[in-house]
Amino acid sequence: MQVTVLAGGVGAARFLAGLVQCVDPAEVTAICNVGDDLTWHGLHVCPDIDTLLYTLAGLEGPDGWGLRDDTTITLDALGAVGGDTWFRIGDRDLATHLRRTQLLAEGHTLSEATAALARALGLHLQVMPVTDDPHPTIVETATGDLPFQEYFVRRRARDIVTGFRFPGAAAARPAPGVLDAIVSAESVIIAPSNPFVSIGPLLAVPGVREALAGSSATRVAVSPIVGGEAIKGPAADMLRALGHDVSAAGVAALYQGLIDVFVLDEIDGALAPAVAALGMSPLVCDTMMRGDDGRRRVAARVLSALHT
Repeated sequence: MQVTVLAGGVGAARFLAGLVQCVDPAEVTAICNVGDDLTWHGLHVCPDIDTLLYTLAGLEGPDGWGLRDDTTITLDALGAVGGDTWFRIGDRDLATHLRRTQLLAEGHTLSEATAALARALGLHLQVMPVTDDPHPTIVETATGDLPFQEYFVRRRARDIVTGFRFPGAAAARPAPGVLDAIVSAESVIIAPSNPFVSIGPLLAVPGVREALAGSSATRVAVSPIVGGEAIKGPAADMLRALGHDVSAAGVAALYQGLIDVFVLDEIDGALAPAVAALGMSPLVCDTMMRGDDGRRRVAARVLSALHT
C-alpha cells in the first residue's frame, strides 16, 4: 500500500511514528511543510521537517520538538556575547542545521539534504519538503505582518490573527516527486496538523491542491481539534479569530472537496452528522496519541478506514 501523508509538525510526526509501525515504511511518503523555515545565525532551520525526523528516529524532546536531553551551552554562550537567543536550539540539534546548511551551500537541494539527514538517522520512509524553493508563511495580525517563527516563538502566538500570506507560493515549484506521490498513492492522509499554517502552505504550492482534489486515492484527514481545543499549537485560536467554527467540523469544512473521510475524536462524535453533510464519511474513534501504543492504535484505526 502506497501511503502519502501531508505533514506539519508535532501531530503529524506522532501520527507517522504510528503509521510506520503498521505498514512498511518504504511504502510511506511524508510531504512536509517548509513555511516555518527560518535562517538563524546563518543556518537553514526546518522546524517541521526536523520534528518529523527526530520523532521517527525516537529522539524527540518531551514537548515533541528538539532532541531529548539536549543541552544549550552554545546558545547560552551566544547570549553572553550579545547574540539573539529567542529561537531555542540545543547543542546536538545544532549539528542538524550545520549539516543541512553545508549541503545547501554545496549545491544540493533541500530535498536532497532532507533525504541525506533521514538516511543518517536510519529512516526508511521518504521524507520530502513540499518545495525546494523559498516558501515562507507570513502571519497577518492586528499588530502587523510577522514571519511564522516571529509570531509563534518570539511573540508566543499572542497576536490576534487576521489572515495568512505565502509570498513565495506563486514562484514555488513542487519538489521532485511531490505531485507523483499524491497522484499515484493508494491513500493520502492529511495528518492532524494546523490547517492554516501546516497544511495551508502545502496546498498553496502550485499543483498540490489540484493533485489532491483530482487524486483517485482514498483521501483521509485527521482532526487536530478535539473537544473544541487544539491538541497542540494555536489552531483553535486561529479558527476563532478568523470566524470559523472552533471544532472538528470547522476543520472538516476547510477540507471540503479535498477529502473523502474525516476522522474525529470520540468526544466529538455528535459532530459526525455535520461532517457527513459536507460530503465526507465521518470516522469516530479515539484520536489521542499517547505514547507508542497510542500512536500505533490511531494509525491502525485510520488505515482501517481506507478499506471501508
